[in-house]
Amino acid sequence: MNHSCTNASEEPVWSTNGKTDSAKHAADFPSHCETVHENVPQLVVTCDSSRIELEAMRISGLSIGSHPDEESICSDSGFGGSPASLLLRKLSNASSSVLSPASSFEENEDDRSCLDEVPRSVTWKKPRSTGTSSPLSVPPKKPQPWVQVVGHAGSFHAGDYGMLLKRYTEGEQKCLQRLMEDSLRPFVPGYHGVVQRAEQDYNMMDDLLTHFNSPAIMDCKMGTRTYLEEELVKARERPQPRQDMYEKMVDVDPEAPTAEERALQAVLKTRYMQWRETLSSTTTLGFRIEGLKKADGVCNTNFKRTKSREEVMQALQDFVGCSALILKGYLRRMKDLRLVLETSIFFRTHEVVGSSLLFVHDSTGKTGVWMIDFGRTVPLPPPLTLDHRTPWIEGNREDGYLWGLDNLIDILTDMLHLT
Repeated sequence: MNHSCTNASEEPVWSTNGKTDSAKHAADFPSHCETVHENVPQLVVTCDSSRIELEAMRISGLSIGSHPDEESICSDSGFGGSPASLLLRKLSNASSSVLSPASSFEENEDDRSCLDEVPRSVTWKKPRSTGTSSPLSVPPKKPQPWVQVVGHAGSFHAGDYGMLLKRYTEGEQKCLQRLMEDSLRPFVPGYHGVVQRAEQDYNMMDDLLTHFNSPAIMDCKMGTRTYLEEELVKARERPQPRQDMYEKMVDVDPEAPTAEERALQAVLKTRYMQWRETLSSTTTLGFRIEGLKKADGVCNTNFKRTKSREEVMQALQDFVGCSALILKGYLRRMKDLRLVLETSIFFRTHEVVGSSLLFVHDSTGKTGVWMIDFGRTVPLPPPLTLDHRTPWIEGNREDGYLWGLDNLIDILTDMLHLT
């Protein structure tokens, strides 16, 4: 089984073999490609008409097999029903843990949040793949505890060998498959198909945190809206007022509901989401900070009212500290990403909504930025394309992703000059 390695001037994108999947940045890292050691357990990939079966192959007494994993101990209690201070205190106490790189801090209005620390193990039961067929090898890094912050209990599971399992959705699977063939591949988690755990399918992808030591992590939700145009249409056709969203709205601003909403004690999902975005920098800057976790374990998800450029800059300053090295690393990676986004066929032909940029750095100055969360990214009807900077008017499908990235780059550039 062969390894491929592409030489390009990009930040390192880590794959399961413990080396860079794309070449490292020419100024800081030598470009190289290494082969798999003979005594490393691998996955044998065989094809059938619809899926690719991943079978455990024993090599020198080592194997990738099935072993039990603890079930999630999270409840499905709503995000709004749990005090933010309790969530932050729990996260702060979990100083040795990391956050899922394929999930975000987004308050998903269809999901429920939980705090779930599980061992880095997963039952590989009848694993299946419909994606790439690259071999997997064991990374040298010792597994660390892992925390799921949002989503239904069981939506994410930490897998061995640098893998992360995310509950399967067909839309995200299709996006990840297409991204593996697109110029954006170095800027997204490596995708390895579908595996099954307890009769539930999961998309299997690289754990982007594997090669960082006690990383600081930030999730930025990109774009000027976090709902699809089709959601607006469905809400008008089949309005379903929701009490839980009304309660969340009142918790933030008791005067926000209309008289009719107060009478119903409920609001529509789209109404809540549009209202919420007016509170944050989503509408003013084209992105918002969903949450961040610093290297010391301190976590903050209280950014619902972080709206102005100055407030955002202050939050980013708290995240990166006074490190010019980290700022330069982030800026270089983001500028490279912007260049690729402007030419990417995938990006031009998809409405990218609810997707995040994951920022990761550690005390060594190593940095990484990746696009994550494609569950609500949808293809456009041909021949429609987007430039991702044009202001959104219902019907044009524009999402403001690149406009938000431009603003984020400008803010970090100003921060670097101040540093």
